[in-house]
Amino acid sequence: MSADAPIPVTVLTGFLGAGKTTLLNRILTEQHGKKLAVIENEFGEVSVDNQLVIQSDEELFEMNNGCICCSVRGDLIRVLGRLMKRKNKLDGILIETTGLADPGPVAQTFFTDDEMRANFRIDGIVTVVDAKHVVQHFDDAPEVKKQIAFADVLLLNKADLVSPADLAALESRIRGMNAAARIERTTNCDLPLDKVLDLQAFNLSRAEALDPKFLEPSYPFEWAGAYPLPAGRHTLVIGHGDDEHDHDHDHEGCGCGHDHDHGHDHEHGEGCDHDHHHHHHAENELDIMVVPVASTDDQVLAAARDAAVVGFSDWENRVADGDTFTPGTTLQRLLLNEGNGRYTLDVAAPGTYLVFEGCGAHPLHIYPSGAADNVRPTWQQDFEHNHSHDEEVSSVGIVLEGDCDPQRLNDWIGKLLQTKGNDIYRAKGVLAVKGTPKRLVFQGVHMLFDAKFEGEWGNTPRSNTLVFIGKDLDRQQLTEGFKACLD
Repeated sequence: MSADAPIPVTVLTGFLGAGKTTLLNRILTEQHGKKLAVIENEFGEVSVDNQLVIQSDEELFEMNNGCICCSVRGDLIRVLGRLMKRKNKLDGILIETTGLADPGPVAQTFFTDDEMRANFRIDGIVTVVDAKHVVQHFDDAPEVKKQIAFADVLLLNKADLVSPADLAALESRIRGMNAAARIERTTNCDLPLDKVLDLQAFNLSRAEALDPKFLEPSYPFEWAGAYPLPAGRHTLVIGHGDDEHDHDHDHEGCGCGHDHDHGHDHEHGEGCDHDHHHHHHAENELDIMVVPVASTDDQVLAAARDAAVVGFSDWENRVADGDTFTPGTTLQRLLLNEGNGRYTLDVAAPGTYLVFEGCGAHPLHIYPSGAADNVRPTWQQDFEHNHSHDEEVSSVGIVLEGDCDPQRLNDWIGKLLQTKGNDIYRAKGVLAVKGTPKRLVFQGVHMLFDAKFEGEWGNTPRSNTLVFIGKDLDRQQLTEGFKACLD
């Protein structure tokens, strides 16, 4: 590959427990002579996947932010930006998405950003399918069908656990969802690497046929408005206050476009998933960013929008009711009181300020210092935020020190799988077991469970990290059950 050629990017996707990490480890341990970088994303609320990936010479970048979708696109752009500077040393990039990710927005990143398009190319989307369990998720997990539909290669993994007749029926059904993809039947994702790398298979036209809005990006915010503000300490109000700023304002002629009694409010459509935001914030929290801009020209607004995408994926500054914050590209998490809040916006210089508001139907008002009335936006825009997951799917993470008693651990896991196996889509972790210097690595998918000792703890502190992903999970019950396994 020439130094100026775009770096090929392979996206590994598939539902929870299908075998993506198994495939990734197989790629990393093969003698293929390629220098690869790995970008890994996981849905679990605590990080464990980085402990499950075999250590190798490849660079590993982890994004534990929920899902690679609109709200994590900034993280992806940031990591790719770092790799861009080293492209003469890379032969390819592997992106392993969480099992709940729609691969469309991942591929979209490489077409909606000019710099990404110039430096990278999607080589192919490889979807790993759990041949034993996938059928039961066709109806309750829309991501499964999207992962299959966007695939260039489909691995029907765990083929050894399914009868030939059932496997043939599944393949026929999948062919109906995606007739263009090549299908490989595998056990433990064991297949030649030229079947998944260097494919040059991604087809933009087919992606647009699957999703006519493929090149219309989703965003981690739903609304932005431009406010002319003088220098000073201004009051920013979320919701409806109950003091001197709580009074009606004539909305006629303000240009807001909303028939409310304040500067900004809007309804959210069905696509808005309030619970599954990038940062998994609570109901009484609102993410916003206030960015100074030179003007509201299209080019300036587009640059500010792109900066906000990256900013929304970074660490947030938590702002309590009554606190002060300053404009900039730092994400501000406003802590609300039953949907309301009042904050001081410290503006050093007069000018135009863009306010980006995350998901959440909250009226927003800005009262300039000393003014009785709120300032109205001179420009505003709604943004598409249509990425959602089944809100019943949740993650429970447990991190505890101590050694497990092997008998109690075995009894607890056995009972857990018998009583909750259907609801536990995915279980994984690394445990410290009494009497052995090695780590116990476990993987579970519904009723299937596998654990083996691999790699010694050495100088690393012995600790237990577990993640459960599924429906109707009882955090307290899982935590207390595991605690009972510790000495």
